[in-house]
Amino acid sequence: MIKVLDASAFFIDLHLAGPLFTTPAVADEIKDLAAKCRFDACVAAGLTVAEGSAEALGRVLQAAERSGDAGVISDADAGILALALDLQATLVTDDFAVQNVAHRLGIAVQPILQRKAKPRTWKYRCSGCGRYFGHPGICEYCGAEIRRKLK
Repeated sequence: MIKVLDASAFFIDLHLAGPLFTTPAVADEIKDLAAKCRFDACVAAGLTVAEGSAEALGRVLQAAERSGDAGVISDADAGILALALDLQATLVTDDFAVQNVAHRLGIAVQPILQRKAKPRTWKYRCSGCGRYFGHPGICEYCGAEIRRKLK
């Protein structure tokens, strides 16, 4: 079974079998010396560092918009989702927002230490006037913070 690894997979001594993949953005996220050593050992053992396609990345961003996670997932998160989508792989991550978007795309998820996330749909609501928006930020009507809220 093909697996795509998030950075969190390198922070613990995790033993995975099968073809393993990750993205250059995930490699750049790893700053901890022990995690960097684990990453280097995985690369020496056959871990492939690759990018997802632009088409898959577009589908990921659309799914993140629909779920309300667009303001939460990083470029690295979107990259591993796109790669998992292209490879039809299992995504290894503890990130709940990434798991939520993966669920919308039909990507299998294997949590590392956390429980598996339940699918959620988020809305963005102004903390001042109560208006709903499609994104986080500052309300254009009252100037208060727009916060993510469970639908």
